[in-house]
Amino acid sequence: GVAQGYGRAVMLYYTYILRCRDGSLYTGWTTDLEQRLCLHNSGKGAKYTRTRRPVELVWSKAFADKHSAMHWEWQIKRWPRGKKERLLHERRIEMERQMDMYEV
Repeated sequence: GVAQGYGRAVMLYYTYILRCRDGSLYTGWTTDLEQRLCLHNSGKGAKYTRTRRPVELVWSKAFADKHSAMHWEWQIKRWPRGKKERLLHERRIEMERQMDMYEV
C-alpha cells in the first residue's frame, strides 16, 4: 500500500488475519491487501488457504516498515486462537495500541 506523506509516496506494510471457510484463522503480511486477498481466494495465495476458500479479511494493521509487519505476523502466528479472537473483537483497540508502542 502507498500513502501520501509530505508530498511523497510512503510504502505501507500490512499484517493481516483471514478467516477461512472452515473457521480457522490465517495470518500474513503484504503491501497490497486487496491484491493479496484476491490471490488467496483464487488459490494462488498461501498453501494453507488454498483448500480453505473462500477467505475473508477480518483484521489488518498498517506499519511504516516491512520489519514491523513481519514481526507482528510472526508474533500473532504464535498466539493461541483465543488471543487472536480478542484482537478481532473486544480488545482490538487496546492490543493495537500496544503494537504501536512496541518498537521492533
